[in-house]
Amino acid sequence: MSLLQDIASSVQQVAEAIAIAIGVEVEIVDNKLTVIGGTAVYFDQIGQKEEFGQVDGNLLYARVLRSGMTEYIADARNYKFYGTSFAEHDYSELAEICTPIKIKNETIGIIGLVALDEEQRAILLDKKRSMVTFVEKMADLLAAKAIEKKALDNISNSMNELATVLETTHEGIFALDGTGHIKHCNNMAEKLFNTTRKDILSSHISKYMIGTPALDVLRSGIGYTENEELYSNDRGSFHFIVTAKPYFSDNKVAGVVISFRDIEEAQKLVYNINTRALKCTVDDIMGQSESIKKAKNLSLLTARGNSTVLITGESGTGKEMFSKAIHYSSSRSKGPFVTVNCGAIPENLLESELFGYEKGAFTGANDKGKIGKFEMANGGTIFLDEIGDMPLHLQVKILHVLQNMRFERVGGNKTIIVDVRVIAATNKDLEDMIKEGTFREDLYYRLSVIPLMVPPLRERKGDIKLLIYHFLKKYNTFMGKKIKGFTKEVEELYESYDWPGNVRELENAIEYGTNMAFGELIGLDAVPSRLFKNQTNTIQIGCSDLPLGEQVKLYEKEIITRKLMEYGEGSNAKDKVAQELGLSRATLYRKLSELDI
Repeated sequence: MSLLQDIASSVQQVAEAIAIAIGVEVEIVDNKLTVIGGTAVYFDQIGQKEEFGQVDGNLLYARVLRSGMTEYIADARNYKFYGTSFAEHDYSELAEICTPIKIKNETIGIIGLVALDEEQRAILLDKKRSMVTFVEKMADLLAAKAIEKKALDNISNSMNELATVLETTHEGIFALDGTGHIKHCNNMAEKLFNTTRKDILSSHISKYMIGTPALDVLRSGIGYTENEELYSNDRGSFHFIVTAKPYFSDNKVAGVVISFRDIEEAQKLVYNINTRALKCTVDDIMGQSESIKKAKNLSLLTARGNSTVLITGESGTGKEMFSKAIHYSSSRSKGPFVTVNCGAIPENLLESELFGYEKGAFTGANDKGKIGKFEMANGGTIFLDEIGDMPLHLQVKILHVLQNMRFERVGGNKTIIVDVRVIAATNKDLEDMIKEGTFREDLYYRLSVIPLMVPPLRERKGDIKLLIYHFLKKYNTFMGKKIKGFTKEVEELYESYDWPGNVRELENAIEYGTNMAFGELIGLDAVPSRLFKNQTNTIQIGCSDLPLGEQVKLYEKEIITRKLMEYGEGSNAKDKVAQELGLSRATLYRKLSELDI
């Protein structure tokens, strides 16, 4: 639709006003040569095309559209390039003033003052100069009207977009005026306070948020972000995360916009973000050793079914990564993956965390109740990490859920049925715990339908080199560094170290080295000091192909580096190292230079 079509009623009013004022007929077309307004015979042609709509033609209107200049035709009947698309009509156009309607350098239409009889022709001829000036002023008027309409449409569109944004946000919105009264609100605000927009608008904010710090923002002009706030009124108790920002007019605080959301929903969102891992498959588990290949192959087989899996292994071996690989390789991959660390949640909260609770179930319970992790995992997988830390009384309930896939919330009597695959993990010996009476034997057998053992890193040392370069690439990207690799001494040290913290400890060591290294290689000076403890003879002297002198230098470099790391970077650290090694200070400095320490 053209700009003139947007203001068609105004175009027609201008056409009629011109005709009455000067006594000639008027035809107004847009930039597509469509008749938008007109008087007399031209009124009946509104919506039709002038000059057959040929905007690239040589007839009058097409020329004026291109040139943007007013033309005056004194004798239309004898003018070669005067024409109309209305060939069959009972009138004759004798003369015309044709002027463009322009916005800046763009012609958006044309006003034609037309004489259909000698009397009208005389008016155009007698008042040539005044007629041209008049019609150009009318063209400017229509251009201004079109600009105004376009601006109003833009404002309206922006307001609609803003309203859509406000209504689709998960946060409640209040817009306060300078006195603290609510001027605007959105649907979520109505929902959170369980009321209507009619009740909210024009009310003072204190009706809903008694003592709100937002009133201080009105006075100070200083907003705040994500403040935890509690409110009570006749509609109930409310626990919100609140942000308040001032808006200004003439450098004075004109009001405040408050956004707020239910804290439980905010916590759920944070939980979902924190637990929403990138899809992890078996291919993402690094390693080519036979032990890790065996574990990966078993994971792929396990992913085909729905049976409960018990993953065992030392801390830091990657048990959670295996559980995700099973989930994302299974038919449940599009469902949720929910992690519960049974050892990290206080015993008195673990049951409600797992199974949820009904409103009023206990002191401090949310008024709306809360769903548990088993409900969150419905249709997907729940990963019960550190299952060995689960208290005995909850082991009974977990066993019941595993057998029947149904449970009741804390404080409730409604049976909830779920479709969940359970993967459990532990670094403890559950069989020993059964003997000690701290873990139920029946639960153990129910969990370990498919046992999966993740090998410790010391049993897959052939994977260490692959892992260190994988982690180096990760932290190079993360820190914006370009470290190429490790010195030979460091590689030998890493491959000989036992890694009691397993892959997690190895990754931490690489992160530390990436932080500490200054050159292109991570050397012994960028290795965590704990790795040197109880690591005498970490470099296998005598097992290397290097000449004896080179092996001695490597051994010297390791010893001196280890001592320097023990004593730190204090002013007298080198004196202590030299004294302990039986060297003079000068000899120590010479060796530091020779050995490139």
